Amino acid sequence: MKWKSASGFLCDRGMPTRLKGKFYRTAIRPALLYGVECWAVKQCHIHKMSVTEMRMLRWMCGHTRKDRVRNETIRQRVGVAPIEDKMRESRLRWFGHVRRRPSDAPVRRVEMCGQEAGKRGRGRPKQTWVRGVRSDMLFLGLDEGMTL
Repeated sequence: MKWKSASGFLCDRGMPTRLKGKFYRTAIRPALLYGVECWAVKQCHIHKMSVTEMRMLRWMCGHTRKDRVRNETIRQRVGVAPIEDKMRESRLRWFGHVRRRPSDAPVRRVEMCGQEAGKRGRGRPKQTWVRGVRSDMLFLGLDEGMTL
């Protein structure tokens, strides 16, 4: 909904591209990433978010896929980092907040409930939030002490 209300401004060719990027980073992207720090993200979610973001950025720059402009070029022109990096950053920030809480805090107790041993039931995703955070830390070469 945020995109529709702001698309007139964002698709205006008279506005500077950097200003559009700043507006995108402050108004549109937070609406896209609302609550992402708590999601158990699958690769298909990341792909859909990346496609959505690139479609918006292309519209802002006035390019279509037929123009064959590389995604990195568009991101550089607008001044926007990849959404996957921002998702990872949000999850790790929330992980640090959770880890700093005392062990008897409700958020820590909920975290411990999610670490059940054994096979998950039928229809349950294999990816949990904790596994996602661990894979993010492994990707960036961090350990738990560095996220506090």
